[in-house]
Amino acid sequence: MLGLIHTFLNLVAPPFTFFSLCVFLPPFYLFKSFSYVLSSIFSENLKGKVVVITGASSGIGEHLAYEYAKRGARLALVGRSENALREVVDRASDFGSPDVLMIRADVSKVEDCKRIVDDTMNHYGRLDHLVNNAGITLLSILEDATDITNFRTIMDTNFWGSVYTTHFALPHLKSSKGKIVVLSSSASWLPIPRQSIYNASKAALLSMYETLRIEFGPDIQITIVTPGFIESELTQGKFLMSEGKMTVDQDLRDRNFVQAQVSATPVAKVEGCAKSIVNSACRGDRYLTEPAWFRVTYLWKVFCPELLEWGYRLIYMNRAGSSARDAPSEKILDYTGAKNVLYPESLHTPEVKTD
Repeated sequence: MLGLIHTFLNLVAPPFTFFSLCVFLPPFYLFKSFSYVLSSIFSENLKGKVVVITGASSGIGEHLAYEYAKRGARLALVGRSENALREVVDRASDFGSPDVLMIRADVSKVEDCKRIVDDTMNHYGRLDHLVNNAGITLLSILEDATDITNFRTIMDTNFWGSVYTTHFALPHLKSSKGKIVVLSSSASWLPIPRQSIYNASKAALLSMYETLRIEFGPDIQITIVTPGFIESELTQGKFLMSEGKMTVDQDLRDRNFVQAQVSATPVAKVEGCAKSIVNSACRGDRYLTEPAWFRVTYLWKVFCPELLEWGYRLIYMNRAGSSARDAPSEKILDYTGAKNVLYPESLHTPEVKTD
């Protein structure tokens, strides 16, 4: 009997879904467009609100701090690098934040995540926005790993760091009807070579916070950000190598990282990305992809996964035993000089903030 039920559903479910969507989608997207206009008009006023930003010492997190500061928010900025974080704290104050709290912490450690929330509550007495931004990336083919357990660092920082902080912040965010902004990535759906563990960590974030959105209901709004390629430490050449060490090397980036991840794809300016993220959070958007055109890559993933995988392997992977410079994606950069046009100025300089 159960077999007959599944056979019936196999026959009926696809056409029923197709025709239902044909009827449902037009009014649904009309309603969403109307809601978007209203939320843009009545966007949240951040003046005096308390915002925690992890990974605030550089990159997207740094510029999120400046964007929130311009709107009068009170900030708790979290990072591992004391000197770099101090510079961001001072600049955020100059940009207009009435109060900036500096918290040196490592989000991969659960005790540090608890301390982040405790210090914020002790200082401000409330919490309105939690921005889970801290993250590191990976540059390694899985089979090249000398010790696979070294890659735990990626999951501990990118995934568990956000989950730990969210867990401790929950009661305070519920009390203030607050918001969570989580930085996932377009890598959560794109099978980018040499980024397997990083991709998995970002996919885990996406699934986790989509589920939490259901669990929290209207008490806490969640904006999931899936950036494409944005100028940051990650695109400037700071990443975890196969031996488990963090590396900052522009030449290595030019020879491998760009070839493996960015190639001839335009890299967006971080200031514009940060502004879009804060605007999106204030509107209460569910998702944001920046730059917006990068959303089309999801359609390729859904409708032509085989073609996408074939393209990545053809363009980004070099032959066994050959140099990374032999990969077609690297040759595109070398022969056309495309990076001089497609990359922001920061990606052409060796100045990268280090811990």
